[in-house]
Amino acid sequence: MTDKSESNPLENMDPAIIRGMTMPRMTRRGFLGLAGAGMLGAIAAACGSSSSSSSGTATGGSFSWATAKKAGVLDFANWPLYIDQNTVNGKTVYPTLQQFTKETGIKVNYQEVIQGNSSFFGKIEPELKAGKSTGYDLMVITDGPVLTQLMMYGWLTQLDHSYLPNFAKYAGPNVKNPSYDPGNKYTLAWQSGFTGIGYNPELTGGDITSLASLFDPKFAGKVGMLAAVDTPNLVMIYQGVDPNTSGPSDWKKAAALMQDQKSKGIVRKYYQQDYINALENGDIAISIAYSGDIYQANQSSKGANLKFVVPSEGVFRWTDNMCIPAHSLHPVDAITYMNYVYNPRVAATMAEYIDYMTPVPSSKNYVIQDANASSGSNKAGLLAMADSPLVYPTAADFAHAYYGPSLDPTAYQTWNSIFQPIFQS
Repeated sequence: MTDKSESNPLENMDPAIIRGMTMPRMTRRGFLGLAGAGMLGAIAAACGSSSSSSSGTATGGSFSWATAKKAGVLDFANWPLYIDQNTVNGKTVYPTLQQFTKETGIKVNYQEVIQGNSSFFGKIEPELKAGKSTGYDLMVITDGPVLTQLMMYGWLTQLDHSYLPNFAKYAGPNVKNPSYDPGNKYTLAWQSGFTGIGYNPELTGGDITSLASLFDPKFAGKVGMLAAVDTPNLVMIYQGVDPNTSGPSDWKKAAALMQDQKSKGIVRKYYQQDYINALENGDIAISIAYSGDIYQANQSSKGANLKFVVPSEGVFRWTDNMCIPAHSLHPVDAITYMNYVYNPRVAATMAEYIDYMTPVPSSKNYVIQDANASSGSNKAGLLAMADSPLVYPTAADFAHAYYGPSLDPTAYQTWNSIFQPIFQS
């Protein structure tokens, strides 16, 4: 899923596309794995945005939260399979969205139109440049170059936190005041995840605890690396550098170590999503991995015996964020929903389906409550989820979790000139 266009540095491979969800069902990772580029384009076209005809107060220009009014409509752009859902009479329904409408009277036009941050940015950029509505009031964007550019150009609506009491009360400390958006001026976390190490203990001969194992000659030909921004960030963490404050000199040192690793034959391959199959099949013993993929692999029909570890040096962290594009027609409806999903009961319901890292730690109590009201495999699955650090990480896990640098387009072009040759050669 890589666009190698040199004209726009944001069009390089989007790591958010290949991060897996964690349930043994059709997931966002599975969806994208089955769909070729042509199919994705067709799906995006079929799902295309549709601006509501309802009246509203568009953000931008002289917009003021003080005079904005609820319109009763919310146009919501999200990734496929990234919210709780059910099938009723052959039709897909979204329980928490139905409850939101029942409680607020706001009708949600929910559209799974985001296949990648860069491709979605390309879709909405012309309207944003022209000062027009994108057709969406709320969208989910991963921290990184696209989100940075949206903020740089003033293409996101600044949030009024007086509308967000649930966020203030229930949001975990690890999603408040993120480095990429100090003070949550424009964004609230939707879900998050870790990129660390996945391994097969039968092939490694024991537990892996350090990023140093990725460079250990005893695993020559059995190490997988990812052709994604996650990899250089993890390498910098191994080198004692905080990626968030890194610069070109740090990137070049990381690239030098990665090149040395390749020249010694330690790396079998720079993978995209297929790394998980290589781990399951025993082609590699250890790899940079997404936390959710390992959880899912162990629940699959193959019954893989893989482990995910937060390395002793630290782990790379990413967050998908809710944000309101400039010129939204229904901003009050959007921010009302942003507050709604921080209700612990709602967050638990979504976590039970999504199984990503929830931004509401106290939702765990409701997951346990739901487990105790269930039986058999459903009960066991919910209890396992409540106990999983992949959904409810510990404070110790977060203590050594690092975001990547907030790169503007020029810096991202420099980044790619340093690392893409290693990924692609």
